[in-house]
Amino acid sequence: MANDLSLNWNLQTLNKAYQQGYMAGVLGMERVKCPYRGDVVIAAWEAGWEDGKQIGGSVQSIPRTA
Repeated sequence: MANDLSLNWNLQTLNKAYQQGYMAGVLGMERVKCPYRGDVVIAAWEAGWEDGKQIGGSVQSIPRTA
């Protein structure tokens, strides 16, 4: 039986992928920069990226005061 890497994940891995995706989104990185393999972990990273992208866009639009 072949070892399916897409099934090799746990809650800690998903949390880490989400957090890294979130930071990538906040920093404005492109979605295609996902460093993960496996559908479930990629989905966690993309969910974080989408949430971070929303926050990143709103942070950049807030005017700074002196």
